[in-house]
Amino acid sequence: MRRVVWAASALALTAGGALAGGIERTNQSVGILFEKGRYAELSFGHFAPDVSGTAFGQASGDMAGDWTGVSLAYKQALSDTLDLAIIFDQPIGANVDYPATGTYALRGTTAEVDANAITALLRYKLPSNVSLIGGVRALRTKGVVSIPLSAPLPPITYDMQSSTETDFGYVLGIAWEKPEIAARVALTYNSAITHDFTATETSPLGANRVSGFETEVPQSLNLEFQTGVAADTLLFGSIRWVDWSAFKIAPDDYATVLGGSLVDYKSDVTTYTLGLGRKFNETWSGAVILGYEDPNGDITGNLGPHDGMKSVGLAATYTRDNLKITGGLRYVEIGDATTRIGAEFADNSGWGAGIRIGMSF
Repeated sequence: MRRVVWAASALALTAGGALAGGIERTNQSVGILFEKGRYAELSFGHFAPDVSGTAFGQASGDMAGDWTGVSLAYKQALSDTLDLAIIFDQPIGANVDYPATGTYALRGTTAEVDANAITALLRYKLPSNVSLIGGVRALRTKGVVSIPLSAPLPPITYDMQSSTETDFGYVLGIAWEKPEIAARVALTYNSAITHDFTATETSPLGANRVSGFETEVPQSLNLEFQTGVAADTLLFGSIRWVDWSAFKIAPDDYATVLGGSLVDYKSDVTTYTLGLGRKFNETWSGAVILGYEDPNGDITGNLGPHDGMKSVGLAATYTRDNLKITGGLRYVEIGDATTRIGAEFADNSGWGAGIRIGMSF
């Protein structure tokens, strides 16, 4: 049954939180803590969205760039009751690239957010199959944006590059297991992490003006669950809430020249997943998973024109001795959105693919 669990969890690498709420790219699962003995894994995931819209009668072209994510994780038992896991991933990110050709009002606009995180987790096992989870996360983040506005908008060019900042948060959680039926429930809280950035801005107010702004990478709650429903068959899923209404990027000169925030969100986001895994034989297992995020109906920013999503994914795992290899595919239907300049983005989608290699030793 553990092979079924692994195939199910590995589906996350096929797009992670691809175009989930805010700028999320991974779901911050603690599943690695429940691997047996000493274990290490390496994952690669690639997501290719196709996101386009129209404003003032002009088409934007595909404005969402592809991205590739890498994660590394290691887990070992420190004692009969204490486990340690170290995780490297890229929990947030953005890659905006409006085509420079054509007559769209935001043509040539680009933006990137890059982030890397290292998380150290401990799991302490109590009697009655209950365990406590705690840890520390270090997050290193930077961003850059270039916005050349064109008619019918005011002909203004704005550029900003942030400093690279590293700050810390924490993880707390509790889990319950019933191994006889492969049942497990884990509830974890991820604290907010606040960055104090230095921004170098160029706008009609002047070139390379230096200011500061604060951005809060929001707190979140994860509920992960699974249970065996028949021989070699596993039902699994998750509910993830993220406090995206606390997130904003608002450099001083941008607010003065164009008003408001460069990026912000009016509503929090809850993402649901539900799937079924099956062990076919001693070598192969597989899983299918559905994902859903309810649209909130808010006007979106021009750098993230999507609202809600639906997804379906498939994964297959090959097991030989202490080696496990999983490949997965995910299709994402990206929710329609209206942006602040009145652009309408509809009927967009994306494909994700990934591979994970895990080894017990």
